[in-house]
This record gives sequence, C-alpha cells and structure tokens, in this order.
Amino acid sequence: MATKERTIVALNPNTGGVYAISVAAELVGTGQQNLRLYERRGLLEPGRTEGGTRRYSEEDLVTLRRIAELLGQGLNLSGIRLVLSLEAENQALRAKLSNTTANPGAAPRQTRNKTGNPALQ
Repeated sequence: MATKERTIVALNPNTGGVYAISVAAELVGTGQQNLRLYERRGLLEPGRTEGGTRRYSEEDLVTLRRIAELLGQGLNLSGIRLVLSLEAENQALRAKLSNTTANPGAAPRQTRNKTGNPALQ
C-alpha cells in the first residue's frame, strides 16, 4: 500500500503557520477530540477565525507535543496544566533575569509586596 504524502502550507506566514484542527492533530499524532479536550481543560488556547474556527500556531504545536510527552510520562491533565504553568513562569523569570543582567547599571525598583512590606524588583 502506497503511503500518502501531504504538503502542509502555512496560512499566515507572519505567525509562523496557522493550522486547522485536523492538520494540527495530524502533525502531533493525536485526535481532534484530544485537542478540544486540552482546550477545555485550559492546557492551551488556540487562535480563532472570525467565524470561530480554531487555528493552531507553531507555538501551539510545541505545546501539544509537550502535552503528549508529559502524558507519556504518566501525568494526568491537571498535572500537565500545572507543569505547563510552572514552565511558563520559569521562562518569564529567566527572561526577566536575562534583562536584568543585560542592564547591570539599572537600579532595582522598590515596591511593596502583598504584605505591604518593601520589596526590591
């Protein structure tokens, strides 16, 4: 039986590719229902057209592959949501730290934390 090859063209070159749910599911090796479930559970939020059709970006595909990896390691969807959240927070803190080390002369700003005590930023 011959294998069927498919050429996938990005619909929006400015975002690095926007894929319909069927194409995104095929690219990451899962079903369309799983993608809908992941959205309902808050694991990702794909873009939408004006008509409400889901469109998945390259970044969404990376997230979907990470979800598949974590599922393979035995995590449930609640655990995966927590891992993805912590990874995003870690990435944001690393970017902030990188910016701080890039501007070593910048004086830290003093703000108040949740308890009302002074805190440096």
